[in-house]
Amino acid sequence: MTATLSHYCATLKSDDLPPRLVERVRALVLDLLGSIIRANVEAPAASSLKAGAVAMGMYGGTATVFGDGDKWSPVGAAFLNAALGHALDFDDTHAPSTLHPGAPVIPAALSAAGLIGASGSDLVAGIVAGYETTCRIGLALPAGEHYARGFHPTATCGVFGAAVAAGRILGLNADEIESAIGIALSQSAGSLQFLVDGAWTKPFQVGWASQAGLSAALLAREGYRGPKAGLEGRHGFLQGYAPSPRPGRICEDLGTVFEALATGIKPYPSCRYGHAGIDAVLALRPELDTPPAAVDRITYGLSRAGLLLVGAPLADKQNPGNLVGAQFSAPFVLSMALLHGGMTWDSYGKIQDPEVRALMAKVDCVHDADIEAEFPQNMSGRIIIEAGGVRYEKTVIVPLGEPANFLSDSAILTKFEGLARPVIGDRLHDIAAAVSKLNELDNVQTWLKKC
Repeated sequence: MTATLSHYCATLKSDDLPPRLVERVRALVLDLLGSIIRANVEAPAASSLKAGAVAMGMYGGTATVFGDGDKWSPVGAAFLNAALGHALDFDDTHAPSTLHPGAPVIPAALSAAGLIGASGSDLVAGIVAGYETTCRIGLALPAGEHYARGFHPTATCGVFGAAVAAGRILGLNADEIESAIGIALSQSAGSLQFLVDGAWTKPFQVGWASQAGLSAALLAREGYRGPKAGLEGRHGFLQGYAPSPRPGRICEDLGTVFEALATGIKPYPSCRYGHAGIDAVLALRPELDTPPAAVDRITYGLSRAGLLLVGAPLADKQNPGNLVGAQFSAPFVLSMALLHGGMTWDSYGKIQDPEVRALMAKVDCVHDADIEAEFPQNMSGRIIIEAGGVRYEKTVIVPLGEPANFLSDSAILTKFEGLARPVIGDRLHDIAAAVSKLNELDNVQTWLKKC
């Protein structure tokens, strides 16, 4: 499996990709850059992340961190861009594997491309290879069982995608990419323990996955050998990280089905498992005959995986004490949507608002068998609002932003502008224009130096 995947990714060319896939990659890159730029000034962990990167010797060099005027080493830029890109929980999602592929993959690809002055077409091919790797490994675990063991697949699977993306851009052959995967195996880590107390390790471990993947590719380029069969081997990733993996899923339909096209873009900056509920609440809101604050009860039906992340234990989710807790609180995001008609990054300023707190106490999260049947293909949800003796119900199978309900080009640009403008002003237009022609860039390094 690892050898077949490595050969495919090493020989992948941008010219062989469907035009709609190239278009999707451009959209995914722009989407992540918006999150990186805004997180530079809004993410609580931003200052300590940068200070830590300086302490680790990552400061100084030629690599770009978006929204930051300083220059960094290539691994430093990969680390910070990935960590910041994931810090707002506003980055892309691949529902079938329940992870965020863009945050670990794109920064490693950008650093590799900037390091050698790669073309935009090679950058796009590398990103596609990274998405295929990350998502397919996640599917092979399969979805849910890895989470149940307490792992964070965006980080644990993302390190392999970062290694492959960087390896493809650096021009590694199939054997060298397999070595990079083997080296990445020794660095695959990511724990859900941050859910317990709102710690900042969630974005950190995604940043570490990106720089670790880039490091693995650079080591392999210099002849450093990693083990073969790093994914399916006796002591490989799949055997160690899930109880009943399906290794064959990694290469199933490889080259004909592209996982980047199965990746969605978030319209709301919170855990994706809450988005179906937000969509449903916003749809029901105009029908209510009762003021939102006066509803009697809100019930949110979820899959078991969704319940684990945003609905349980309920008492904790009804009482988030910090940003991370609120990002993973269905009661919070649903209350914000019902009370204020939306869920934006600025909504987190109302975590302690008494009206929001009062409504959160009325939100219950339950396992729903019908919603479970949609998992993992869809992160669906069912909302029931009881108010004044009337029952309102709405089921959302495909949340807004998923591939089958994708955001329009204008909506993606609006999201980017909303995130980037407070930080970089009108310079956002130059970045958006370059990304719109990403595959046509002669030299990615030249572009990155201007950012």
